[in-house]
Amino acid sequence: MAEKSEWCRRLGKACMPQRHVLAIMGLLAVVNAYTMRISLSVAIVSMVGNLGRGDGNSSAIIDRDPNSCPYPDIVEGEKTIEGEFDWDTETVGIILGSFYWGYIFTHLPGGILSEKWGGKYLLSVGILSTAIFTLVSPVAARYGGPSWFIAVRVLMGLGEGTTFPALNALLAQWIPVEERGFWGTLVFSGSQVGTIVGNALTGLLIEAWGWESVFYFYGGCAFIWFIVFTLICYSRPDEHPYITEEELEYLNEKLGDTVSKDIPPIPWKSVAMSVPLWGLVVAQIGHDWGFFTLITDLPLYMKDVLHYKVGKNGLVSSLPYIAMWSVSLSSGLLADWLLKKKYLSTTNVRKIFTTVASVLPAVGLLAASYAGCNEIAVVTIFCVFIGFMGAFYPGMKVNALDLSPNYAGLLMAIVNGIGSLSGIVTPYVAGVIAKDHTAEQWRTVFWIVFAVMNLTNLVYVLTATGKVQPWNWGENGKDLNNDQIERGNSKKAIEMETKA
Repeated sequence: MAEKSEWCRRLGKACMPQRHVLAIMGLLAVVNAYTMRISLSVAIVSMVGNLGRGDGNSSAIIDRDPNSCPYPDIVEGEKTIEGEFDWDTETVGIILGSFYWGYIFTHLPGGILSEKWGGKYLLSVGILSTAIFTLVSPVAARYGGPSWFIAVRVLMGLGEGTTFPALNALLAQWIPVEERGFWGTLVFSGSQVGTIVGNALTGLLIEAWGWESVFYFYGGCAFIWFIVFTLICYSRPDEHPYITEEELEYLNEKLGDTVSKDIPPIPWKSVAMSVPLWGLVVAQIGHDWGFFTLITDLPLYMKDVLHYKVGKNGLVSSLPYIAMWSVSLSSGLLADWLLKKKYLSTTNVRKIFTTVASVLPAVGLLAASYAGCNEIAVVTIFCVFIGFMGAFYPGMKVNALDLSPNYAGLLMAIVNGIGSLSGIVTPYVAGVIAKDHTAEQWRTVFWIVFAVMNLTNLVYVLTATGKVQPWNWGENGKDLNNDQIERGNSKKAIEMETKA
């Protein structure tokens, strides 16, 4: 171990801790995953123009709203935008949601395998396969039609479904409880960074090189990430060839017996009967309903209601996620500070931050839909209120790590997998309700989001806990008392205390 420390010191006066290297690479994994996933939301605006009527004319007239906002820089008359494909709004809704058809199916296998084999290869291979299918997407859309394009999106989802279960398994092995607020948030906030990049850069790529360049660029970036991650990251601290002795001792001390090298068989019955886990599932459904509505439909809203061109659309649609990312990192630091100072319990921190991330964004969506054609007001409301959704990450997003470090990958698979059903439903709902592209129809979409986010948050507040669950150590962990669960001690540690 001394040789590892010496090797590290040769690189400079001090090495970055390997747990931080892992977290940064985890952040980049999520960034790549999301750019490949959501860039279609902007690209499809260019691919199908005004989201045609399905009548063979992809440049359909969209002046159906008598209260329509004015079209900037366009003469009066028919307002059309040419597109290569003639897909109607319902087809577009199906295409936008098809990624999640595959995404939900690999969550559970990914969670189980990440506990058994470690998260490294599940994460890296999943991102690699998503990259490959991203690269072939233009060919599928152009020569195979919507059915082949949908099939490729489903395959992308299958590859990416292991991402969050594998990351959760890695974080459970590498990040101590008092550092999870910031570093866990940093990793998971890659969804915002990826959305920012995916929205802002996609429009510019399309204007410069066409919609196909989007898929080639993001697929290529993910391929480069795969090579770097595979070379420098490992599933467990004791497997890492270059970790310092000091960091390994620190992680052993902080993580202790809450994570086991030989994990007991999965206590399926206890997991299935866990009320806090199912409350977490409900909270994830609510968050995903709001978040997926934003990442798949916000560019469409900007086009339908404010009539933004593709370049401006992508840039403006990215602004709320910049605010969200800032809030997520600052709230992660605040959550860690509250826990270290013991001002709030883990349970209360998770509940409060989740509530902020649910109620305020839901209010903001409604407020923006009633702001009319005032662009400054609409964009400001979106940025301020949707930004608070970032508090979700030190809230319920890291809660699975609290409940069971040993089965963190499995829990993330269950929670994120079921929550991802929202990704299938929300684009289709928006496509059916907002079929005429009017502001009033979009307002109905946002009212549904408001109701779902607030009701699911109420369920979470009534059921959530930040305590390690006794089944973290298998079915035999049931005999732990509440004080032992609160302290996060394993049965082995408790037996040692008793003998002492």
